[in-house]
Amino acid sequence: MSSRITPLTDPAHAANSRRLAWLASDGDSIPTGTAFLRLFDSPEQEHLAELTLQVHPAERRRHIGSQLLDAAVAAARDHARRCVIAQAEAGSPGDHFLPARGFRKVLTLRFSRLPLADADTSALARIIERPHPGYRLTSWHGTVPDDLAETFAASRRAMDDMPMDDTDYGIVAWDVDRVRTAAKAVEQRGDHLHTVAAVDTSDDSIAGFTELVVPGNGTGDAQHYGTGVLPEHRGHGLGRWMKAESIRHAHGRYPDLGGLLTDTADSNTHMRQINDGLGYSPTHTTHQYQLDL
Repeated sequence: MSSRITPLTDPAHAANSRRLAWLASDGDSIPTGTAFLRLFDSPEQEHLAELTLQVHPAERRRHIGSQLLDAAVAAARDHARRCVIAQAEAGSPGDHFLPARGFRKVLTLRFSRLPLADADTSALARIIERPHPGYRLTSWHGTVPDDLAETFAASRRAMDDMPMDDTDYGIVAWDVDRVRTAAKAVEQRGDHLHTVAAVDTSDDSIAGFTELVVPGNGTGDAQHYGTGVLPEHRGHGLGRWMKAESIRHAHGRYPDLGGLLTDTADSNTHMRQINDGLGYSPTHTTHQYQLDL
C-alpha cells in the first residue's frame, strides 16, 4: 500500500540555507519516514541541495524511501538545483539505496575519535612548546574578537582547496558577518565554540585555524569543525600544532568530556596523518553521494 507523503514547514532557517521537509505515514497516520532537503542560498552554492532521508527499519523495502526521494528530487528541480548530495554510512541500507536510485559516490569520509582519558598530555605539551619561528598561537571562545575578525575571515580561504574529490560543493565565501553568524548559531543552540589560530608574527595575520564545538553541558563528545592552513604558510607543522593545543585545552577545561570526534576525506592524507599521530582511532566510514539533475 502506498504511503501518504505530506510536505511540512520547517521554521528553522539558517543564515545561508533553508530546509524543506516531508513526512511519510501509513494508512493509520503513523509516521514511517522523513526527508529533509537543505537548499543552500549563498551565491556560490545556489546550485546545491543536501538530502537527509530516514525510513523506520520495520517499514523498509516498501517503497517509502523512493516516494520520499521522488518528492525531494522534484523540489530540488523546482528550485533550479544542479545536484543533490546525501551521505550514508558504509554498508548501511542507505549505502545500497542511493546508488540504486542514480546517485554516484563522490567522496569517502573517515571518522575518528580521541578518548580524552587516553590523551598523552606530555606528548601534547612537547608538540605545543616546540618553537615555530615566525608564528605564535592564540585562541578564543565563541565569536572572534574584533581585532582578529578581518584576518580570521580572510583565513577561511584555507578551506577552499580542502579535498572534496568529485563533490560539486562550490567554494564558500567568508566575510566578518558570516564568521560571526556561524559562531552565534553555535551559541544559540547552547554549545561552546573554541578556536585556536596560528598567527604570522610578521604582520599579526592569521595563517591557520582549528575549531572545536563542545556540547553545552561539557559531557559526551566534542566535534572538530574546520581545520585549515593558508597555502602560503603550509609546511611548517601549523596544523598539528594548533590541533594539539585544541586537544590540550579541551582536556583541561572540560573534565567530563568523553572524547573528540573528527571526519576527514579519505584522500586528505595529510590531515589523516596528523589525526593518527595525535592518537585518534577510526570509528566508521561514510560515503557521500551526488545526483546530478
